[in-house]
Amino acid sequence: MWSDIIQLSLFCLIILALTPVIGGYMFRVYSGDRTLLSPVLSPVESLIYKALGVNRTDGQHWTRYARAVLAFSTASFVLLYSILRLQHLLPLNPAGLGPLSPHLAFNTAVSFVTNTNWQSYGGETTMSHFSQMAGLTVQNFLSAGVGMAVALAVVRGFAGAQIKSVGNFYVDLTRSVLYILLPICLIAAFFLIYQGVPQNFNAPIAVKTIEGADQLIAQGPVASQLAIKQLGTNGGGFFNVNSAHPYENPTPIS
Repeated sequence: MWSDIIQLSLFCLIILALTPVIGGYMFRVYSGDRTLLSPVLSPVESLIYKALGVNRTDGQHWTRYARAVLAFSTASFVLLYSILRLQHLLPLNPAGLGPLSPHLAFNTAVSFVTNTNWQSYGGETTMSHFSQMAGLTVQNFLSAGVGMAVALAVVRGFAGAQIKSVGNFYVDLTRSVLYILLPICLIAAFFLIYQGVPQNFNAPIAVKTIEGADQLIAQGPVASQLAIKQLGTNGGGFFNVNSAHPYENPTPIS
């Protein structure tokens, strides 16, 4: 008991010590200043703007910013809904799972695009690896990035009520995901893999239980999805029981 309390206390102290550092880093990211990751990520950021046709210096009035948020979220919904309805035709489906029903695909797509991330399905028995990875995990990143971008726009609006621009939605979204969410989750995913969380594209394994019954043990790209799920305290776990599953939470450290 005391060791757990000591570990938790040390963890809280580390977080408190890092808070000013993280805050300063985020300020530099959103200000467009150079950061430690700029040499690696700045070319990627520029490539994204070029592909999207975005001018990073082009500010948006709040109405234009809001339209961009709605347009992006609508496109995200359509894409995710399509993935879920067509997953039986898409790759990375070793279990041969069929498409989601229209109402379940609609519910799930709305939930993940709005950052609600509420699950009404069993992940390992409903979603293919492609749906889990290219659909749900991507939306865990993007919906969190949209929320961070909107929060920035609100702060800028309050900070300068007379200004005509609250920033550029696509720039804020790109920087949120690229400079903040992805690096944290990359480190977390590698740590989870080190702790024993699966990260593969394999089919479920058939095993015999102690009682002699047949059981399928699901596996797949778990660590990459778990990292952003835990960072955003979202639903959307790879398994039906989320982090109660030993493949999502294999050790006391994890």
